Amino acid sequence: MTRVAGRFVRAEPRATAGQFVEGLLSEAERKTCWSLAERAGHGDPQAMQRLLRTAVWDADAVRDDVRSWLIEQLGHPDAVLVTDETGFLKKGVCSVGVQRQYTGTAGRIENSQVAVFLAYVTPAGRAMIDRRLYLPETTWCDQPDRLAAAGVPDDVEFATKPALARQMIAAALEAGIPFAWVTGDEVYGADPALRDNLEHRGIGYVLAVGCDRRVAVNDGRTLIRVDDLAERIPTAEWQLHSCGPGAKGPREYLWAWITTATRPDEHRWLLIRRNRTTGELAFYLCWSPRPVPLHTLVTVAGSRWSIEELFQTGKGQVGLDHYQVRGWTGWHRFITLAMLALAVLTTLAAQQPDTDPEIIALTIAEIRRLLNAFVLTASLPPEHTLHWSIWRRTSQARARRSHYQHRQAK
Repeated sequence: MTRVAGRFVRAEPRATAGQFVEGLLSEAERKTCWSLAERAGHGDPQAMQRLLRTAVWDADAVRDDVRSWLIEQLGHPDAVLVTDETGFLKKGVCSVGVQRQYTGTAGRIENSQVAVFLAYVTPAGRAMIDRRLYLPETTWCDQPDRLAAAGVPDDVEFATKPALARQMIAAALEAGIPFAWVTGDEVYGADPALRDNLEHRGIGYVLAVGCDRRVAVNDGRTLIRVDDLAERIPTAEWQLHSCGPGAKGPREYLWAWITTATRPDEHRWLLIRRNRTTGELAFYLCWSPRPVPLHTLVTVAGSRWSIEELFQTGKGQVGLDHYQVRGWTGWHRFITLAMLALAVLTTLAAQQPDTDPEIIALTIAEIRRLLNAFVLTASLPPEHTLHWSIWRRTSQARARRSHYQHRQAK
């Protein structure tokens, strides 16, 4: 908290922010303002709610501090930036950015918010360093009254998910973050503006594309679908490479690459991955400012799984999706504090010394368990627990009466 303390002008929100982050790291089942306030010894959730809604502090400035701290621990010149979106399932229509839309969290169309994140991946570890909430164009950006009710700033305009990724990559460059590569799934690989922007900035990329993507061959004179190209590759041309460690060992696939450059000084390829068991194919457009071996492209492609694991860790370990705020400011503040809590675990994982080869390294989950056992233990009197039981049930009864009165008024 000393890294971000200066962002809080008053002592009360500064102390509450520390308690909030401790609560996110705690073993509390749900990381809502109610449960975090109870754990912190507060008599009600008002201080926690003020922290997210009305207290004076800049969530973007805290995000920048978190990013700087992580770069100090993990920074590497050949780091990979990974961009991807995740969904937050929500009820109702008031949560900022919510609508019925596809989200990988549920694997189907659900009422949800969607946000684009940027992860930083190096040999020393991986962490979330930025976030952008996606606002749908028709149901939100074209409705000024709805934007105003959710507290969305006037200068926020509609941006596609790849455009949000470009904003975060530009911010990382402006902050002097060391990295050499960008990777992402088909949503981002299909965006020519993102690819052109990366090439203009001299940043290499390995971006997934669909099987119907056409690429130039024969010096650019012919466009061929990538899945048709895959069928023409002789068996001997496929090479076995691991794209990184997995839960069950190295993630080994068969890989092939085809030069798609139209000039001798270009370094542009189509990378194809084939599952050794199912034969399933995946395709990537690749560009680099310099020549690189196949294994480098494979490693960058494999980095994309890191952000999926970060989403799982963030939601499972620090309650990234446990928020109960509806507005723009509250969403950004909660997510930023969750990123700070996750950065604590990431930093501890990166700093651990080499261990006995017979013992696996400390996982994020085990680090959080030990942190709670040795540092974050909170002993509260029985009267406090009973007070909160009464407070919750009283609030729930009040909400139920209000709901019934609202229904009867209709």
